[in-house]
Parts: sequence; C-alpha cells; structure tokens
Amino acid sequence: MNRRRADTVAGTLVAAVLIVGGALSWQAYQRQQAFDQMGSMMGTSMGAVHGTNPLWYVFGTLLVSAVLGGGYLAVRDDLTSTGANDRSLEEMTDPTDSESAEPSAVATQPTGAINPESQPQARVLDLLPDDERRILEPILSSPGITQIELRDRSDFSKSKVSQTVSALEKRGLLYRERQGRTYRIYPSEDLQQNQAH
Repeated sequence: MNRRRADTVAGTLVAAVLIVGGALSWQAYQRQQAFDQMGSMMGTSMGAVHGTNPLWYVFGTLLVSAVLGGGYLAVRDDLTSTGANDRSLEEMTDPTDSESAEPSAVATQPTGAINPESQPQARVLDLLPDDERRILEPILSSPGITQIELRDRSDFSKSKVSQTVSALEKRGLLYRERQGRTYRIYPSEDLQQNQAH
C-alpha cells in the first residue's frame, strides 16, 4: 500500500470517528438540556436521570481518534516501506534475467549492455544519481579511501562529500571508519562480495 493511500484511509477513519463522536456528543448535550429544562419546570433536579454526560462522549471521541491516529503513525513507515521495497525490487529486476529466459538471450546482448548478474556494482551505479555515483565509484575502486581523497577525486565541496557519504551510508551502500580527523570509507560487504565474483 503506498503512503498516500494509507494516509487517506487512516485520515478517513479518524474523521469518521470524530463525526460519529461529535454527533453522539451533540445528542447527549441536547438530551441533558431537555432534562434540565423539564426539571426546572417541575421544580426538581433531573440530573440523575438524564444519562451520560456529553463531556464523556467528547473525551471518548478524542481518545479513540488519538489512539487510531497515533497507532497509524507508529506503524506508518512499516506499512508503506514494505510496499516501496517491493516496488524497488521489481524495478531493479530485469525481466530478461529470469530463470526461464533462454541462454542465447544473454549471448545476443549488445557489447555495451550490462548484465546485472555478472556486474552487480555497475547495476547499482546505474541506478544512482550522478553525484552519488561520483562518490561511490572511487570507493569501489579504492576501498579505504579517505574522505579528503574522495573530495579531491570527485571535485565536490567538503560538505557535499560529507552529505552524500552520509546518505549512501544510511542506505547501506558503504560504511565509514574514523581515522584521526577524517574517515576511511569502504563499500558495504554486499558490494565487496559482488566485486570478488
């Protein structure tokens, strides 16, 4: 389920709870007013007979809405990220690479085409934006490169290199090790294993 659809469903559910709770609160308020008016005409108090206080309906409505909304927000990333992961896996999978494909299909590939199974790093690099590719290529060719050397090779500013390395690290494509006042940067274990093949 994509995030927009999940947000719409959750928002509609919370809105429905608020509308129903508001209607029940209004009915309880009108009933209380009618009993109070009848009691004032009769000269007695009808407070014990008129039913649930409308404030309890208001409180209950707000509580249920908060629980639904908060519960959704707590699991929102899990619900929507699994769908995004499935989509990104589908996008990364090339239909010509299925096991049912004929072996001759691989042989007839143009010489400039990349076979994702034999060159997974090239496939990863193809999927990255240009600035991230310019950072990751030197790391793949020289594992353990320092962040300062990386800045020199990429011709990016110090902050641009730092931001891009952080973004790639969050996605699990590389990791950093502190060395003095800089970092040594290595490709992730998956990329290193694929390079060895």
